[in-house]
Amino acid sequence: MSKKVLIVDDDPDVRMFNATVVEECGYTPIEAANGEEGLKILKKTPPDLVTLDVLMPKQNGLRLYRELKSNKSLVGIPVIMLSGIAKRTFLRSQKALTEFGGKAVPEPESYLEKPVEPDDLAREIKKFLD
Repeated sequence: MSKKVLIVDDDPDVRMFNATVVEECGYTPIEAANGEEGLKILKKTPPDLVTLDVLMPKQNGLRLYRELKSNKSLVGIPVIMLSGIAKRTFLRSQKALTEFGGKAVPEPESYLEKPVEPDDLAREIKKFLD
């Protein structure tokens, strides 16, 4: 049975691009259009890897990432953050959430800034699943 990759992004074109790369790597893509939908899938059938956009409606990627890294049953799932936001801005946002009463969470295992080249995404996916 092939490993599953959950793709969480509100842009259907980005989901299709990511799903194509996942399939070309030999894995099964599962798609979610926002963080809320992604969380439901994560709790029902946890994938082997998550690609996660930061800016989305209905629970953004920051909140979903924090949930992933603070939920005991989900914490072991690696996450590749894919965003148009610079990594240091993402980390600053995580730090601000921690200062406002949230628990500190680790940095993402991987952070790729959009637009992402197919070879770069494939390399990151294989790093976690091969």
